[in-house]
Parts: sequence; C-alpha cells; structure tokens
Amino acid sequence: QMQLVESGGGSVEAGGSLRLSCSSSGYTYDSNCMGWFRLSPGSEREGVASIWTDGRDTYYADSVKGRFTISRDNANQIYLQMDSLKSEDTAMYYCAAVSAWNNWCGTFLHRPGNGAHWGHGTQVTVSS
Repeated sequence: QMQLVESGGGSVEAGGSLRLSCSSSGYTYDSNCMGWFRLSPGSEREGVASIWTDGRDTYYADSVKGRFTISRDNANQIYLQMDSLKSEDTAMYYCAAVSAWNNWCGTFLHRPGNGAHWGHGTQVTVSS
C-alpha cells in the first residue's frame, strides 16, 4: 500500500551531476530506513546509499562515497545528489523503504530484505 516514485534520472557526461528524488504515497512509516539501490545489466543489485528517519545517519557504498550524498526532507521523501558521475554509475536506480524502529540502515543498504517497498526505478546513463 506504500508507493514510491523515483524521478530525476537522465543522461549526463562523465564528471557531471544528477539529483534523484523519491516520493512516497499511501501508507508510510513513522520510522524507517530508506535508500537507493541500482542495477545494471550483468551486475547484481548494489546498495548505493541509505538514510535513517532523522536524516542524520547515512551509509554509502564504497564505490560512491565522497561523490554521492543522500538526504531527506522528512520521513518519506529522499534525494540522491550524484556528483562526479562515472560511466560505471550507469544503472537503473531504485528507491526502497522499510519500517524500522531502530537504525539498521547500514544493514539495509546491503540486505534490504523481503519487507522493503520498492519504486519502479529511474534510469541514469553516464557517457564517457
């Protein structure tokens, strides 16, 4: 009953920037982990970044740390600022959320679990 919608994807040259947004509707959780995950052809799903309800605790994949920044306006809307993009960042980016009454968002980044709600993705293409 919770719906997540991603936006902001597109095509950009290497070194450029994009800002992804994820908005939720329907039933939402007072406390949650939300995050960004990506999938590219021939690769397993990768957790990119996750964030706790209060917006202070954040977690990143090593591959994007220092280049991407996750943030949130409130408990049910998050963003991903993507800077210094590389061709390796090309993927479909998905937003996910899960109810969490304590902060397990670091684990969520690597194993979101079957209880997570997912958006349908937004494509990011980075040309070299």
